[in-house]
Amino acid sequence: MKKIAGGVTAPKGYKAACAQAGIKYKNRSDMALVFSEVPAVAAGTFTTNVVKAAPVRWDMKLIKEEETIQAVVLNSGIANACTGKQGDENNEKMAEMIAEVLKISKNSVLTASTGVIGKQLVMDAVSRGTKQLADNLCDTLEAGTQAAKAIMTTDTFDKECAVTLLVDGIEVTIGGMCKGSGMIHPNMATMLGVITTDAVIERTALQKAISTAVKSTFNMISVDRDTSTNDSLMALANGLAGNQKITADSKAYDIFYAALLELLKTLSRMMAADGEGATKLFECRIIGAASSEQAEVLAKSVITSNLVKTAVFGNDANWGRIICALGYAGEVFDPDIVDLYITGKEELVFFEQEEDIVLKDALKLVENGMATDYSEETATQILSLKKVTAIADIKMGEATATAWGCDLTYDYVKINADYRS
Repeated sequence: MKKIAGGVTAPKGYKAACAQAGIKYKNRSDMALVFSEVPAVAAGTFTTNVVKAAPVRWDMKLIKEEETIQAVVLNSGIANACTGKQGDENNEKMAEMIAEVLKISKNSVLTASTGVIGKQLVMDAVSRGTKQLADNLCDTLEAGTQAAKAIMTTDTFDKECAVTLLVDGIEVTIGGMCKGSGMIHPNMATMLGVITTDAVIERTALQKAISTAVKSTFNMISVDRDTSTNDSLMALANGLAGNQKITADSKAYDIFYAALLELLKTLSRMMAADGEGATKLFECRIIGAASSEQAEVLAKSVITSNLVKTAVFGNDANWGRIICALGYAGEVFDPDIVDLYITGKEELVFFEQEEDIVLKDALKLVENGMATDYSEETATQILSLKKVTAIADIKMGEATATAWGCDLTYDYVKINADYRS
């Protein structure tokens, strides 16, 4: 497996486009289209919020009932959530408009929306954007990048990644894009994400891979503990690579899954680092846990703690807040044997297979539940870096887990205090 340039248009047979529809924003792209030249099998994971936006309900139905999907249309600015029957009708109309210009069935079109909750889509703007999308559709890597930019709301940079792998000697490519900066506490997906691959893979195997991979990637990030009404991660596989079909019980599945997992981890790190108002990526690793489930719960408890997040923002090695967050997570462990370390990196590298944890290179703050004689100056220097990692060894077993978040800053409040204006 290796990382390559591009995103959703990196695999064979995919085109993308962006459009300035004027749904909410002026003088910027706010609609995107991802199109497979041939019908593709599809899979997806969606928000577990009881309040589900119109596009989420539409997509869940199509992925369950339709054998193939060929397009995903996305808009930013308006979420089309809490919009009643009219919202459902507007969502279906958006799918119909795309289907008409692409000459495919509306049931082959997945939809996604992000933005302000409670407002109806402006259908004149959607119609205008649909025509632009059809005109701009292209298979270049730049087209994929522009699509990733078009779905941004408060994001400060576009998020895309692509990898290649070999399946029985045949090169297979997986590409992806996502958006998300605020209202990020995914539970089965991220804010909006589209994954494309040219792999030949069974529909059930693709769904298994996506459903499993999100548990240790998108489900392990949080910006503000708010699970969106619109969380959607959709995957298309068009089979143009020509490899032998990947099934859920084949060796090729493990190879495909490993590559998909690294791609989703990369996108997850991007989202966490780009949290609204954030100045740094904050990562928590739990080692020595009795089970993966225990490690996951503990890691997320730390990165979602507002007190921990503000301490990280202030470069304050207030390790008591981390121990406290572990303690109220709901998992049983012995606090009197916990060791706690911090380490950091000057630059953000989003695509990196998690390296072995070298504890000797980290600063030990706590040993067996009590403070060490660490240097506050060194701790402050580490916490001022672009990436900060807290490592907690709870000495109960061999399981590990990693969660990703960000610091909590003044700018987060500013952004969200006037988000609708």
